[in-house]
Amino acid sequence: MSALNDEDFEEILRTTRQLVRELVVPAEAEIDETDHMPDDLKALAAQVGLYGFALPEEYGGFGLSMAREARLVMELGYTTPAFRSLFGTNNGIAGHVLMLGGTEAQKKEYLPRMASGEWTASFALTEDEAGSDPAGLRTTARRVPGGYSLTGSKRYITNAPVADLFMVFARHGDEERATRDISVFLVPAGTPGLTVGPRDAKMGQHGAWTAEVILDGVEVPEHALVGGPEGKGRGYITAMACLAHGRLHIAALCVGMAERLLDETTSYALARKQSGRPIAEFQLIQGLIADSQTEVYASRALVLNAAEAYDRGTDTRLGPSCAKYFASEMVGRVADRAVQVHGGAGYMRGVAVERFYRDARLFRIYEGTSQVQQVVIAKQALNAARERDH
Repeated sequence: MSALNDEDFEEILRTTRQLVRELVVPAEAEIDETDHMPDDLKALAAQVGLYGFALPEEYGGFGLSMAREARLVMELGYTTPAFRSLFGTNNGIAGHVLMLGGTEAQKKEYLPRMASGEWTASFALTEDEAGSDPAGLRTTARRVPGGYSLTGSKRYITNAPVADLFMVFARHGDEERATRDISVFLVPAGTPGLTVGPRDAKMGQHGAWTAEVILDGVEVPEHALVGGPEGKGRGYITAMACLAHGRLHIAALCVGMAERLLDETTSYALARKQSGRPIAEFQLIQGLIADSQTEVYASRALVLNAAEAYDRGTDTRLGPSCAKYFASEMVGRVADRAVQVHGGAGYMRGVAVERFYRDARLFRIYEGTSQVQQVVIAKQALNAARERDH
């Protein structure tokens, strides 16, 4: 439980909002064009504590509840997602793997460095044949004197080109689908045998770097196993436990981006004239705006409600999946309408809604695709029906 009072938290929100709108928003076009996040913005993010807002206070973070984190992430979503990506993994799946599965010694060694921004962590799970279903991963962990040898490759790993620490998922046994064999290992950048490929050329989210990570006999000591000896085989369970948090985080990010898209849409509709009057006066344009406003309103309420239930512990699965599914699909529709209202201008590079249209597409894929969310949601609904009917 965070010791931050409401006044302290509101100050964090104000500071973040000011940083995003006054400094990051003006740099968006440059970030998109150069595929690079300016060093001064990275330093400011660390200075105001954004690398550790979801990490426990005893390790240097803010220790925000999920409900408070959702509100903060909505502010971060108002600008290029590359900014949030700088510190998203530290606060998200990488940080939570340590929080949920790490030993006290591991938490003390790594979490303060992550919370301060000294270290950037990467979550190395996805492979060519293991993404939405990590049970099929093929990276192996072979026992060697004093530790383990890791061999395999990972794909689309966020922050890999700049990471100081990789959290590598690997299996111990030979059973291709045995989830109980999967563990997580802490691998510092520069460890012999670990190679990061060239950064990926992506459709959108420029400035947020991903790359392939290759492990060729990477040897790590025994204490690199997350959770120590008791952590062997718990990697899959730990990863699944972290996903609910990540899904709510991305859902909140989608709400923030949708609010920005709506602002861009309404401002343009008021400024753009056709037949001598603003296009905002045309009812068909108003219909597009109304649909987007309604979906933004609904998504914000859904995410905050799901976050509160997550904090109470009353719903850590259905709500996060519903929120991520609805909000990620919603922001795509809002982006599409924004381009439509802008007309030909919305199809031009350098216009904000064109950039966000490309950026938004990824949200329906990572942290569990929309199709994965559908499966999770349906299973939860059917399980509830079975319990109700019997």
